Amino acid sequence: MLKILLRCLSVVKFIPIVKCFLETQGTSAPIKITSYLKHKALPKKVPYWPVDSTSRVTSVNNILIGIGTAPGLSPGCYIQGIGKVKIGDYTIIAPNVGIISGNHDINDYRKHNPSSVKIGKYCWIGMNSVILPGVTLGDHTVVAAGSVVTKSFTDGYQVIAGNPAKPIKKIKKDKCQQYKNKNEYIGYYELSKFEKFRSKYLNE
Repeated sequence: MLKILLRCLSVVKFIPIVKCFLETQGTSAPIKITSYLKHKALPKKVPYWPVDSTSRVTSVNNILIGIGTAPGLSPGCYIQGIGKVKIGDYTIIAPNVGIISGNHDINDYRKHNPSSVKIGKYCWIGMNSVILPGVTLGDHTVVAAGSVVTKSFTDGYQVIAGNPAKPIKKIKKDKCQQYKNKNEYIGYYELSKFEKFRSKYLNE
């Protein structure tokens, strides 16, 4: 009888894992069961969202992501949380993107000067782009591939490109789709359950 009870309990524990796996497939932030389990084992050290094995995320506790986004899920990304990083809902990040929230001190390279990076909702950060410390990007900002963003573009609704990045095109607000996933998750957590995790583990 005890063995049967223990088996039932293990199945019950496994249900949330299967649920989040099934409910995020087909989105831009699909959850893998193996990475979910790794996070649960090391909640302070491992990203609370799916990340590719070739990407690196540092200081996870300083990084706040939005619904349906997963920085570093594409290969080769570097997301640095020395300072604060905030990324809005439904923002997509291409391969080999760097998001840097702290720079070396020019007088002593052993030290970092933390800053912050804020990226709005529904942004698209193109391949091989770099977002530098202190940058804020407004909603619906598209960063063209290979760009280096050295200053803020808070108005959003524009395409920026180049090194340093500059506006090259406006995006019409009435044409932008404010889509939502059927099941809304922030990383491995249903939206309604995320605040409990955030208050316990994140500095944001």
